[in-house]
Formats: sequence, structure tokens, C-alpha cells
Amino acid sequence: MNIEILTVGKLKEKYFKQGIAEYLKRLSPYAKVSVIEVADEKAPENLSVAEIEQVKNTEGERLLKKIPENAYVIALTIPGEQMDSEGFAGKIRELATYGHSHLAFIIGGSNGLSTEVLRRADFQLSFSRFTFPHQLMRLILVEQIYRAFKIIRGEPYHK
Repeated sequence: MNIEILTVGKLKEKYFKQGIAEYLKRLSPYAKVSVIEVADEKAPENLSVAEIEQVKNTEGERLLKKIPENAYVIALTIPGEQMDSEGFAGKIRELATYGHSHLAFIIGGSNGLSTEVLRRADFQLSFSRFTFPHQLMRLILVEQIYRAFKIIRGEPYHK
């Protein structure tokens, strides 16, 4: 299975990079996983609603250019469907069973995802109703993908 994690912004924190690298290494026997970063749009803190939409649209255009045509797209959104780790593993298993061997997970920037990216998504997933920094969400996502493959294979993993 090919999995791409498309995300807005560069990861700067060494501790996040190390954690993500560890899970990517652990995932290598199960899937080819890559992280693709697109530039975030520089903007001041207090934007108007219209300016926020413009930032999301600009970042969204960058993301859309990187999504492989044949990929099943899963957008990470707060209002998306919530599930537990077993449910997430079941979703990945089901997608693979029905011929979706190329997955693209999308993590937006600090303002979220554009309407166009959400339209392109085949599924919206929520890890929580909480808002997480997108840097932390990368780490959580790769850990949960790893956990899903361990569940799918019936291999032990700490709870």
C-alpha cells in the first residue's frame, strides 16, 4: 500500500521529526509512507474571515497539486467522522480490500482546509473535537497508521 501524508507547513521541531521518523521506519514493512509538505501562507494573526478563506484557498491549491489522481483522499477535519483505533484499522483494511491501495491523508494549516480540498476528499476523519497543532497531528497520524497495520496483521502492540 502507498500512503502519502500531505501537510501544510514545514516541520521545525526536532522532537516531532524524530518521532515521525521512528514511526515511518516502523511502517516500512507494511506500507510505503511518505510525507509531502507544501508551503504555508504567511499571514498576520488577526485576519478577517475573507482573508482566512484566501489563505485556505492558496494552501488548498498547493495541496490539490500534490494529490495523486488515483488516491483515495482522507481529509483530517474536526467535524469529520470519529472512530477508535480498531475502526480506523477496519477502514484501512476495507479500502485495501476494495482496491484502494493508494491513500492520501491531508492535514491543513492553522486555518484548516479549503472548500476545494474538502470536495476532493473521499472521506473526512476526525481524531478529536479538540484542535491540535498540525505538527503534532502528523505524529499522531503516523502512530495511528502504524497501530492500524499492527491491528490488521493481528500483531501485538501496546495499548
